Order: sequence, then structure tokens, then C-alpha cells
Amino acid sequence: MYRKIAVDELQFGKYVAELDRPWTDTPFVFQGFVLSTEEQLATLKRFCKHVYIDPERDQSDDARLPASPPLLVRGKVTYREVVSVQAELPQAHAAYGEMSSALDDAMNTVQSGKVIEGPRVRAAVSQLTDSVVRNPDAVTLLTKLREKGSLGIALESSIYMVVFARFLQLPRDRLELLGLAGLLQNVGMTKLPPGLVEKSAPLTPAEMEIVKTHVQHTVEILSATTGLPDELPGIASLHHERLDGSGYPRGLRKSAAVGLYGGIAGIVDTFTALTSHRTYADQAAPSTALNVLYKGRGTLFEPALVEQFIQCIGVFPVGGVVELNTGEIGIVVAQNPLRRLLPRVMVVRDARGDPIQPHKLLDLERTPMATRDEPYRIRRTLEHGAVQIDPREFFL
Repeated sequence: MYRKIAVDELQFGKYVAELDRPWTDTPFVFQGFVLSTEEQLATLKRFCKHVYIDPERDQSDDARLPASPPLLVRGKVTYREVVSVQAELPQAHAAYGEMSSALDDAMNTVQSGKVIEGPRVRAAVSQLTDSVVRNPDAVTLLTKLREKGSLGIALESSIYMVVFARFLQLPRDRLELLGLAGLLQNVGMTKLPPGLVEKSAPLTPAEMEIVKTHVQHTVEILSATTGLPDELPGIASLHHERLDGSGYPRGLRKSAAVGLYGGIAGIVDTFTALTSHRTYADQAAPSTALNVLYKGRGTLFEPALVEQFIQCIGVFPVGGVVELNTGEIGIVVAQNPLRRLLPRVMVVRDARGDPIQPHKLLDLERTPMATRDEPYRIRRTLEHGAVQIDPREFFL
């Protein structure tokens, strides 16, 4: 049972379960957390007079233990882009299609009570990983161009897991392992009551507890599947864990407990959920989702991993729609690895909003000139739906 307490009487280690106002009226990203930082306490004092704590999740005794040593988040493998985005798109398209088909079959298999065909799923992720190793921007662009069906978040999570692992210079087999985790970590959702996942209204506390069981269902399904890495069920169990203990199913705390792969999975799962269409929330722009992650660094997510992920995605993510200083509209088609503020942009609309034929391809790193005196630059990122552009028509 929750206990009401004045904010001025709060101690570190108390689990704040409810506020005296809606969570949406405050800057807190997630509902419920262990009070562990001065910043959290200052925010509570600014917005609330009292809160409700959960004594059963009290961690006062160890809330101020010395912090865990920082995770080593970067590997030593050097990857090089060996082909251009345009050259890799056909291979990326084939890999995406095969992975989509393999996932669709896997979900149908689970729903019918049978065992997933592990080798086929693994081969599909391996094919996708090969494409990412050659050029990560091609498949990243592709996932923004495809229609998102019911499996879209899983496919996008898998792609971002591989792309992020490549950026972190992890070994090739770890890229594939994390790709499998992103693809299958929510397969346990198939065991939930029909309609619960698609419910548009907010979940009740009881319904949320049911949804949380999907993690254990996933672990059981993957453990029974042959042909997949032995580590996979354990990694899939971590994507909802958070550093402050507010995650589930085990309420793990500290970076050492969640681990590198769990940290990667949690960041990617949050980013793809926020930037995808959901029945219960609006689709967020990538910049908004990155800001959510940044605000959660140190409390929810490993700070070094958040910073690396932001660098990986870039200020102007591949597939994003941008407005140039000329008023023209373009699509980001590739990053410049060393200068991520200067991506490659395909210009598809003029300043009046009319289509441009043929499209202009600008590499902003090369300082192309918009006028005699002014180079092209990106003025702003456009929010989802702000401009009626379907990027698929330009590539597929």
C-alpha cells in the first residue's frame, strides 16, 4: 500500500510511486522511480507538495552506495563503409524483406503453439548484419521508407541494435547477437490477452502487470528455440530494466547489473517505441526521442551509452525530413561519420513546395553553395507529418 509523504520529508532511496498531480504535468519521463539524485528531488519540490511512496520498493539502505565503475562501451573493431548508400540499397532491401518474412513466420509459429525456426531467423539477421557492416545508412534509410506494419517496431529495433553495435565497434558476432535480441525481445507479446497491446486508452495498473509478463514469456519462448545463441534469452530479459531500479521484471539497479547489452537494448527499445506510431501515443520526431533519452541518462540509462547513441543517430538522422536555408525541403540520405552536423541530403521540394526534378544530392561536408555568397545548410528538422512527403517514392 502506498504511503503519502511530504516532499520536504523525502529521503533518498524511497520509491516514488505517485505524485499529487498527473505525471504529464511534470518533466518526469516515466511513472515511478527510486529517488536517487538531487536533481530529482529539486524537481519534485518544484512541482509537488506531497508524493506517494511504495515501502515495498524502498532502497534507502543502498541508495547512496558508491557508484558502479563506468561501463566500457566501445570495442576495438574498425568498420569501414565499403560501398555507397545507393549501391547498398538493393542488398539492404533484400535483407530487410527476408528478415521481415522470417519474423512474420516466427510470430505466427508462436501463436500456433509451435517452436520458432531458429536457424532461419538467425540467417536473416546475419544477412542484415552483413549489409550494415558494408554501409549502415542504407538499411537505416530503408526502414524509414517502408510501411510500418504490426512488426515494424521489432524490425526497426533489430536494425538500430546492429547499427549501434557497429558504431560502438563491437565484434561482428555481437552485432548479430544484438540484432537477434532487437528482433525477438518482444515475441512474448503474442502470449498476452488479445487486444491488450493495441489498447488505445491508458492501461490500468492490473493490465500493466499483465503486459510486464511478456518478458518472461519471451525468455521461455527463446529458451525453447534451437539454433539461437545461448545468451539470447538473458539479453532479451533486460530491455525494460533501468539503472534506478524502476524497470522490470527484476528491478535491477546500477550499470553493472543491467550490463552493456541490456543498456543498448533499453535505449534502442525506447527510441524505436517513441518514434513509431502507437495506438496510445503520438509518433515523436527523432530529436524529441533523443531528448527523452538524454534527460534519462544517469537515472534510467547508462550516460555513456546515451551519448554514444546520440552520436550514432546524429542530430539529423538518416531518413529525416529537413528544411534548408533556401527554404527547400530535403531528405537526409547518409551521415558523414566524422562531421554529423553535415549529412548528405537529397533535395526534393523547392522553396514553394513544388517537386524538384531531377533531385539534387548535396553533401554538406563539401560546402555546396546555395548562392554566390552563402553555402547550403540545414535550417531545421521537420516534425513528423509537418510536410506531406513520402520518401519511399524517391528510392523504392
